[in-house]
Amino acid sequence: MSEERDQPIDVHVESTAQEPTLNKFFKATIKLKVSDLHLKAGKPPTVRRKGDLKPLTGGPLTAEQIRDGIFELLSDKQKEYYQVNGAVDFAYDVGPQGDADRFRVNAFQQRGQMSVAARRVNRTILSFEQLHLPATMAKIAEENQGIVLLAGITGSGKSTTIAAMIDYINERYPVHIVTVEDPIEYLFTDKKAVINQREVGIDVIDFHAALKYLMREDPDVVLIGEMRDQETFSAAIHAAETGHLTFGTIHAASSAQTISRLLDLFPEAERRQVRQALEFNLKAIICQKLIPCIKEGVPLCPTIEIMTTNASIRKLIREERDNEIIDVIRSSYDAGMVDFTENLRRLVETGYIDHATAYESAPNADELRMALKGIRSAGAGILG
Repeated sequence: MSEERDQPIDVHVESTAQEPTLNKFFKATIKLKVSDLHLKAGKPPTVRRKGDLKPLTGGPLTAEQIRDGIFELLSDKQKEYYQVNGAVDFAYDVGPQGDADRFRVNAFQQRGQMSVAARRVNRTILSFEQLHLPATMAKIAEENQGIVLLAGITGSGKSTTIAAMIDYINERYPVHIVTVEDPIEYLFTDKKAVINQREVGIDVIDFHAALKYLMREDPDVVLIGEMRDQETFSAAIHAAETGHLTFGTIHAASSAQTISRLLDLFPEAERRQVRQALEFNLKAIICQKLIPCIKEGVPLCPTIEIMTTNASIRKLIREERDNEIIDVIRSSYDAGMVDFTENLRRLVETGYIDHATAYESAPNADELRMALKGIRSAGAGILG
């Protein structure tokens, strides 16, 4: 790493004696328009700018400064949770009500001291076009019922994409949308829809209680945050089977791996039933990664794999042939499906990313190299 990239960033922000101690670092993150803030004892505050971590000027923070500063922001219940579990998630708003910037914050203990990772969430909910997502996303958001899953690692933009899908519905349909989140990341304003957002730990004691009462709240559209356990996914299945459109996220790298991860939540004896539920209720899996962009004014853009269910996909799920899903995706570009290789090819050809980024991000660089020459992988035909 070059010396220039290691140079601290000098940023001036206004702060008052009445506001929380750590606000100046959150404000610096906002002013710099960067994505993440990291606080660790013995290190200066660090932000993530264009993918790299860079320190701020002002010197290192002590463990006491970090802990005391975070405890200023927590409720008594959140403090107790941190002390028992060694970590706590919460959302934090900086700025006047109605015009605040929101952060998703994780305070966690390491080597007996508190560290902090805070992700800045854009308070403006962007459209699919503004997020550089394909038109297929709108078609998926218009489903009447079933499960739509957003897959990817932490920081891949899953929450931002789901927010765009929820707001797309909000702008067009007079429906009731209920979200169960830990924590709430985007604050929605009612448009044609009525939206109720429940935050675990504040509006409801835990996910179990929220899911227990969910169907009594007369929702049409449901967001159940992360599919983190058997209970969460079972609730999503139940919502879909009773005629609701249900959104969720999961940590997975591909459509096939998403199905595998869901099955792993259940004991072997129940997986046949889970496959049947997926066969009849799964509408789409969208796998997403964020990569550096070369188009002016666009620092990062998503590269995606989109699988929408059709007769072939349902047959493969039923027959436990998940590894063949990618072949159906590759033969269904005209139907709105896309794999990472084809999406990267399109991003290169439309000037969003350079060849080096594309090859680095590709599941198989040789396949991408052939695709850029107009040749699809075996079994997928020839590019037009």
